[in-house]
Amino acid sequence: MKWIKTLIFSVAWLLVSLFTASLLGVAGAALYFAPGLPDVRQLQDFELQTPLRIFTRDGKLIGEYGNERRKPVTFDEVPEDFIQALLAAEDDAYFNHRGVDPMGLARAALELAASGDIQSGGSTITMQVARNYLLSLDRTFTRKIREILLALQMEQILSKEEIFELYVNKIFLGHRAYGIAAAAEVYYDKPLAELTLAQKAMIAGLPKAPSSFNPLANPERALIRRNWILYRMRELGYIDPATYDTTVQEPITARRHLTQAEVEADYVAEMARQYAIERFGDSAYTGGYRIHTTLDSELQPQARQALARGLIDYDTRHGWRGPEEQDIPPGLVEAQARTERQGLEEELDESPEIMETAQQAAERSQTRVEGIDGDVSNWLGVLERTPGYGPLQPAIVVESEGREMRVMTRGGELHTLGWEGLAWAHPYRSPRSRGPEPSAAAEIAERGDLVRILETEEGSWRLSQRPGAEGSLVVMEPDSGAILALQGGFSFSASKFNRAVQAERQSGSIFKPFVYLAALDSGMMTASSVVNDAPVVVEDGSNELWRPVNSSGDFLGPTRLREALARSRNLVTIRILQRLGLEPTIDYLQGFGFAESRLPNGLSLALGSASLTPLEMTNAYAVLANGGFQVSPWFIERITRGGDEEVIEQARPAVACRDCASDQETIERNGQRYPVAPRVADSTAVYILRDMLRDVIENGTGRAALSLDRQDVVGKTGTTNDQRDAWFAGFNSDLVATVWVGKDDNDSIAEYGSNAALPVWIDFMGSALADRPEAMPEPPEELVRARVDARTGRLLAEDQPGGITEIFHPDHLPDREPRRIEQEVEQRSGSQGTGSYEAIF
Repeated sequence: MKWIKTLIFSVAWLLVSLFTASLLGVAGAALYFAPGLPDVRQLQDFELQTPLRIFTRDGKLIGEYGNERRKPVTFDEVPEDFIQALLAAEDDAYFNHRGVDPMGLARAALELAASGDIQSGGSTITMQVARNYLLSLDRTFTRKIREILLALQMEQILSKEEIFELYVNKIFLGHRAYGIAAAAEVYYDKPLAELTLAQKAMIAGLPKAPSSFNPLANPERALIRRNWILYRMRELGYIDPATYDTTVQEPITARRHLTQAEVEADYVAEMARQYAIERFGDSAYTGGYRIHTTLDSELQPQARQALARGLIDYDTRHGWRGPEEQDIPPGLVEAQARTERQGLEEELDESPEIMETAQQAAERSQTRVEGIDGDVSNWLGVLERTPGYGPLQPAIVVESEGREMRVMTRGGELHTLGWEGLAWAHPYRSPRSRGPEPSAAAEIAERGDLVRILETEEGSWRLSQRPGAEGSLVVMEPDSGAILALQGGFSFSASKFNRAVQAERQSGSIFKPFVYLAALDSGMMTASSVVNDAPVVVEDGSNELWRPVNSSGDFLGPTRLREALARSRNLVTIRILQRLGLEPTIDYLQGFGFAESRLPNGLSLALGSASLTPLEMTNAYAVLANGGFQVSPWFIERITRGGDEEVIEQARPAVACRDCASDQETIERNGQRYPVAPRVADSTAVYILRDMLRDVIENGTGRAALSLDRQDVVGKTGTTNDQRDAWFAGFNSDLVATVWVGKDDNDSIAEYGSNAALPVWIDFMGSALADRPEAMPEPPEELVRARVDARTGRLLAEDQPGGITEIFHPDHLPDREPRRIEQEVEQRSGSQGTGSYEAIF
């Protein structure tokens, strides 16, 4: 028996030693980490404040961020069964432990040791509050120790009710909903008190994994998680078996209910949000800030719609790439049978009835739509969680028969697509190739396929798809640089990448006007100067020679600058830059907002090889539109805070002033004083270039813009190598707008700027200028009009007949055309002033 006593004594000693070691370890950890822990007492004064809101210049909402802080609730406002659902899901011993659950931590540690992963978790609600409010979310042992120590402190300072209140107001529950009250509105459009038990259990299941268990994104998994919580509530005695049996059979009723913006301007709203974070940190979401942008509430929708229409038209020309998803099961029962089980181990291992009740609830979710045989509950769920892309609505094909296709959209609406809305769907093969026209609807899509449809102006529906090309449209006020409209892509929900400010793309021929202006402003050339449009061979610094060509592949020989710009002649522009010199030209271009580091130090600069954003190009064109003043783009007019609209920031941009004296430094505008923008180009040179750009519309690559029937609009097309980028930039004195169309992967779009970008610009400017009078600048007083020889560009004498009229700066008149035959013979012959003996005979 002695060995038994020895064994008992040894085990007891071991247990005492382990307990003492644990106490010493906890004490040591507390001593080590305590000095660096945040002050728990700050939670007593924690306030859930007003979200960040962003508006157009006339006060219309375009974005709201941080609305998780907008719906705080007190402990007494949380229904008892909602508290029980959260306890069942997250921490059933919450009201009995002191912040840490040793058994839960031990269980989590064993799971980690056994499988390398934690399935059941080990954090109490108190620990989650410590993490969410006071710590980072990095998954390290150091953070876990700090979390435990903070939880122990919190339980000494705050009551259980106070901690629980902090928890339910902070937790992230998916779809930008933070806190249970916000989630109730987002998913069910109800206050907490009006939710059913099934709905409360559904929300209670979200904190563990708001994406994986989301009733909108993953309804099959959400049902399993919900019913596991209800099972736990029954086992814990929170609900009776009868209530459990009824509730687990309830179908999913969640729908997306979000605050709708008054003006869709997601790309600008995101720009403003990023600025607020940089300026105010995390308090941007809680401080009640209101950002008033420069956006025009009428121009922004016009820009968004014009770009969407243009990209859809482009896409239609290039063919059908197929459905987004195929063979989607119509009913939730069949969909659940295909559900991935990974990540649901804890729930499914609890009891086989979890899966059984989830299947039964799926069966009770069956939904029928008149005109469709069978259950379509899953189709409706898929459509509900599939985002819309601009004007394109998601739809599921119900039937493809002959030359008709029946589809279902959100809410169970049925639409029939006739052949006029389907015939365009030639199979896409490449940017330059399509397959043959389909002969039947079934060749395009079949039952269960997810497609997109578009309502036409006539009210009918046609098949569509997310465009294979992307684009941007930027609109600015020339005199100030204020951004009046900005659309950074086809749809923000499809892609958050803001091409207007983030996409650096070669600018192509829309860059050429700045090289021409440099020549005009220097006095080295005039609009009538003649440059040879002939082959150029340049050493590029390697062992190879650069042989640029015109896009048309031909050569015009001696060509006046006006004609060369209208016809976008590459070789003429290169020769202009050669004559001006690279360094002086690059120095000059910086006045238009182009950074020297972004401009290539080579002759390819003349052809737009610099990679620039659409916003940068729009700003440069604004300098042309305002007469030569250096303005900079800006979009935040002012920032206010609180109910009294305390002004935190007020914009003071430099603005153009054509009538100001050269030494005037400020100007009053709309009751505010602004600095006068510096002049970077001579007004006469800018006016002459603007007149030359009108020829692009009258006689050049921009002729389609004549459909606007306005004399005050000018602009320039641009297309880069292999037709990767299509541009059009243009303006009148009130608005400047730039359109870019291309692909994010830099693949070819197989279209020129006049085909892909110009129609978007025309669409926008047509609506934007519809009710505005023509806005053209007054000609400079010193402007000179004179006749020149059409072939040589030289001045003709008054007694020399013929020629064409050109405009000049008085200090930059060309030489006179010499007489090559006697005046009397010239007059008799009817020569147009270009005569010579060879020409006559």
